[in-house]
Amino acid sequence: MERDTERQSSFFRFEDLRIYHKALDYITWVHNTTNLFPESERDCMTIPFLKSAQAIALNIAEGSARNKNQFIYYLKMAKSSVRECVVYTEMIKNLKLINDEVEEDSRNHLMELTKMIGALIASLQRSGHKTESPESEKVDVDEED
Repeated sequence: MERDTERQSSFFRFEDLRIYHKALDYITWVHNTTNLFPESERDCMTIPFLKSAQAIALNIAEGSARNKNQFIYYLKMAKSSVRECVVYTEMIKNLKLINDEVEEDSRNHLMELTKMIGALIASLQRSGHKTESPESEKVDVDEED
C-alpha cells in the first residue's frame, strides 16, 4: 500500500528527466525525417546526423550517474551534440533534402534542448556552491528543470 502513495520513479534516474525525454523525441524526429531521404544520402548524412542526435540523450544519461561536476561536463558534451545537429540541419537544407518548414522545426527542437540543458547546468552550478564533501556531491536529478 505504501508504494502506491509514493512518487513512482524509474530505476535509472535519468529517465525521470524531462530533458532526456525531449532528447528522445528529437532522435525520433531525426529518424523519421531522414527516412525520407534518398538511399544515396544514408551514409554521408543520415547516419552521422542520427548519431549526433543520439549523443544528446546518451550524454545526459551517462552524466546523470556522476557527481555534479562530471554531470555538468556531460551536459556540455550534450550541448556540443546539439550544435552538431544544427550543422547537419543546415547541411541537409543546403542539399535541398528538407524545406524551410522542416529546417525550422529542427532548429526549434534544438533551441529548446539547448535552453533546457543550460537551465539544468545553471541549477547544478547553483546547488554546487554549497560546502559539500565529494561523497555528498551525487546529483539530485529532480532539480532538473
